[in-house]
Amino acid sequence: MPIKMKIMFPGNYSVVTRYLGEEKRERCQKLNIRDLTADEIGQLGPGESGGHAPTHQITFYDFGCKRLLNARLREDAEDRVVFETQGKEYEFAPLRPSRRAEG
Repeated sequence: MPIKMKIMFPGNYSVVTRYLGEEKRERCQKLNIRDLTADEIGQLGPGESGGHAPTHQITFYDFGCKRLLNARLREDAEDRVVFETQGKEYEFAPLRPSRRAEG
C-alpha cells in the first residue's frame, strides 16, 4: 500500500521521536519507506510478531548515519506519516524552512 505523503529521495524531512513521554526533533535525509513482504514478516523474531508486527521498512540518514527501522504504520496522511516500533513512535514530515521576519 503506497504512503500518501510524497517522498522525494534527495529531500529533507523532520523526524519526531516519542518515547516514554519525551519528544526529540531531528532532521533526516534520503527517506525511503516500503512495505515488508510476507516472507520478511515471517522471518521477524518472536517479539515482533502478532498484532503489533511491523508492516514497513523505513530507511533514512540521520547526521550521515544510515538508520533502518522495521515498524508498524499508525497514521498515514498527505503531510506526515507515523510509525511505531518497540514502544517508540516516529513521525516523518517534509522539512519546511522556518520563516524569518524581515525587519
